[in-house]
Amino acid sequence: MTGTFGLGEAVELAVLERSGFIESRHAGSAVVLGPEGDVLASFGDPSAPIFPRSCLKPFQAIAIMGAGVTLEGTQAVLATASHAGTNRHVQVVRSILARARIDDSALQCPADWPGDTRSRDELVRDSLGQSPLYMNCSGKHAAMLLACAQNGWDPSSYLDPAHPLQLAVRDTIERFTGEKPSATGVDGCGAPVFAISLNGLARGIGRVVGSSPTSPFALYRNAGLLTAAVLANGWALDGPGRANTLVIERLGIFAKLGAEGVMVMSSPGGATVALKVLDGSLRASTIIGLRLLASVGSISSEAVDQLVPELGLAIAGGAAQVGSIRVTTV
Repeated sequence: MTGTFGLGEAVELAVLERSGFIESRHAGSAVVLGPEGDVLASFGDPSAPIFPRSCLKPFQAIAIMGAGVTLEGTQAVLATASHAGTNRHVQVVRSILARARIDDSALQCPADWPGDTRSRDELVRDSLGQSPLYMNCSGKHAAMLLACAQNGWDPSSYLDPAHPLQLAVRDTIERFTGEKPSATGVDGCGAPVFAISLNGLARGIGRVVGSSPTSPFALYRNAGLLTAAVLANGWALDGPGRANTLVIERLGIFAKLGAEGVMVMSSPGGATVALKVLDGSLRASTIIGLRLLASVGSISSEAVDQLVPELGLAIAGGAAQVGSIRVTTV
């Protein structure tokens, strides 16, 4: 059976320390590329294929824009978001569906509760339940349906890998990453997910974030517009107090998580990191990405230190902090 790198190719990226005792270890692979795609740091086997999961969303959003869909501001961000399902997020998703003149029954992502605790509590108090609108990928799905509406494509099969939209997504991934996917699967939201390497993922995200909104080429112009929208609306990409939003708003870094321990970040200085924690946990992914960017001088260690208390890395023992999750690669 095909798959990603194994334990023998992975390296320790972070540990959880409790009361001076290392209780858990997170192994994985990571790569940091410079503005020109040069390797600044490499750990484990970043050449092995992975499923980037939601780290593919920027490419999916650019493919939608390339299909003639105008996405600006928060609508652009929701098309690439793994959102928390707050009322603000859902309002934007509904606005995208309204442009397609369809309702949420057309969404083929699974029904879910909001990731945001307060929003979930509000639904329970109002005796309401799960809905595809609250699923973290609903903005992407709404934008895909809008692309179908504007191009006369079959909306009932928009998740089929052979659908014109998904073929455009695959082409966009190949053009930015410089790789042909080695496998195709089904993501948690039902959309196709394509296996590429961490090297290719970092290269592709670096090219997206390095693109100009005024580029004469539509592909890069759309990438630049998307990047600018994300950096201006960090709340829309993730949610209040959540990791990607904090990194965007506090550090000005483009950050996008993917399920199963995948993370990409690209800094204003041009360095881009892509990593996968092999056990699939995301709890250490943000701090690993930030520490790796700091290790190559792309952001300051002091700025990362200031953000650490808000990243949920403290380990409690009763009412006291008795340890933390910390990076061991740098």
